Amino acid sequence: MLKQKLLKWMNHLKLRDKLMLTFIVVVLVPISLVGMMLTQELRSIALDEMNKQSQANIERVKERTYDLLKIPTFISNSLEFDKELDDLVNTSYNSTYEVFQSYYQYQNFQSYLYTQREINGIRFYFDNPTLINNWEFIPVDDDLRKKSWFQQVEDEVGFNQWRLLSDETNQNQTYLSLIKRINFLENQTYGVVVITIDPTQLNAILNQESLLTFITDEEGHIISTNKKEYMDGVLSDFIDPNILRETGTHESAFEGDQAQVTVDHINPMLSQSELKIVSVTLDNLVVERADRLGVTGIMITLIGVTVAVVLIAIFSNLLSQRLSNLSRKIERVAAGDLTTKITIDGTDEIGQLSHQFNDMVENLKGMIEQVLETNRQKNLMEVTQNEMKFKMLASQINPHFLFNTLESIRMKAHIEQEKEIANVVKQLGIIIRKSLDTEGKPLPLEDEMELVKTYLEIQTFRYGDRLQYQLKIAPESKHILIQPLTIQPIVENAVYHGLEAKENGGEVVVSTYIQDSDMIISVKDNGVGISEARLGQIQDMFEEKESNGQNRIGLRNVHQRLQIMYGPNAGLKISSKEGEGTHIQFSIPWEGT
Repeated sequence: MLKQKLLKWMNHLKLRDKLMLTFIVVVLVPISLVGMMLTQELRSIALDEMNKQSQANIERVKERTYDLLKIPTFISNSLEFDKELDDLVNTSYNSTYEVFQSYYQYQNFQSYLYTQREINGIRFYFDNPTLINNWEFIPVDDDLRKKSWFQQVEDEVGFNQWRLLSDETNQNQTYLSLIKRINFLENQTYGVVVITIDPTQLNAILNQESLLTFITDEEGHIISTNKKEYMDGVLSDFIDPNILRETGTHESAFEGDQAQVTVDHINPMLSQSELKIVSVTLDNLVVERADRLGVTGIMITLIGVTVAVVLIAIFSNLLSQRLSNLSRKIERVAAGDLTTKITIDGTDEIGQLSHQFNDMVENLKGMIEQVLETNRQKNLMEVTQNEMKFKMLASQINPHFLFNTLESIRMKAHIEQEKEIANVVKQLGIIIRKSLDTEGKPLPLEDEMELVKTYLEIQTFRYGDRLQYQLKIAPESKHILIQPLTIQPIVENAVYHGLEAKENGGEVVVSTYIQDSDMIISVKDNGVGISEARLGQIQDMFEEKESNGQNRIGLRNVHQRLQIMYGPNAGLKISSKEGEGTHIQFSIPWEGT
């Protein structure tokens, strides 16, 4: 019962109201629900992505820093086997000149600094009082022996130490440095090498990261960071030092604000010290980003709903107006006004219906005239068909009448023992019979050549010794199918136009031969030939679409039939010289046997 009332109520609604109601139920409500769910999901995704980004940040910095620290490690390892360095530091010098000459000859440190942009400086400390301090080779004194880092590296044989160390050769600025004891076994001595890392290289690694990131030594001293205000500080001043001892992500306070702190360690090769990488993500930034995504999702949903409401209102109004116009026109036609026309643009269903309506009105208006015109055309058609039948019958009677008459003449000549006349009449009868029997279907080449031979026999009777002919037919071409009456018109043209004016010695040669995948048919005569001007006219005649009344079924007919059968590149090819004769040939495809 409720369903019937609902359907009845829907049927009485305007189309525009139905569309709006459908949109609200089917589109607006689902979009709103999906928008709210999407907004909540975006906030959750933002939180997860921030944590993943922090971990990815740590991994990238760790990998790039580890690659950076490989360079000084390899240099320190190579110095253990540097024979030139061994000789330089273990030599007792007698003069300053000898020292500087040895310094000048030893270029390995400079070579490393030139080729490895990651290195900022190399210093070598050695206990040799004859050496001179040139900021690369530094003699060991008592003050240096008291320093903790020097004492520690003396005890750690073969291991690297990574420290934030001041450089007395560069205004005591602090650099991340590799410190290693280098042993010279042959002389039972050792020295200490200090290789400092270019800080711009570390800064370049961290500046690529969007999150706040630190690299520190074991004591928490900040070596590098992507926020300059924290440089030269101690990270434990900002973060609980206890969480810096364990790797992983921790909840902690950073300068009084809650944050997610991710900690990881770097253990360079052959090192007993480690570096720490710390990434800090403030909770308020995470929440702000998540909230921003949420607000963006809500705005997108509202904009989508608003645009959809406006568009559906416009479309429903346009649709309603077109249907109302169509309804009014139909009512006028129903009242008997057959002059009504509907002008509705478009090719949709309403547009098609309007066009069909106009066609229906036109059909109704012209129904009576159409019936009368149909009857008149029917009568005219019957008369025309009768005339065509009469002409077709006449066209069939005339050749048969001519053939029967020729047959009577031939019999009479045979009875009167005029054998030559009888033979010519017989040949003419064969030509007419073949013309009657052909239906336009392809026939073997030997049948077409039989017709050509018959025609030449008749012309020999007419011209006598003035005409000679040769038929040179390749045996493999005899059974190739060819369109009827294709060669005979060419031969007729050669006799009539080429040899008519020649008093004696006229000759026509018809030949066929296989060339590649084509059969070539050639007709040559030694007649009067064709002038260049006339040859051009013939070529133009071949391209004419309609006969001009002067060229009936001759060469033009053959040329166009060949093009229809074998393509536009087929057709007759004519070459001629005035006074020497004419050569006409064409080709048809040959598939072999």
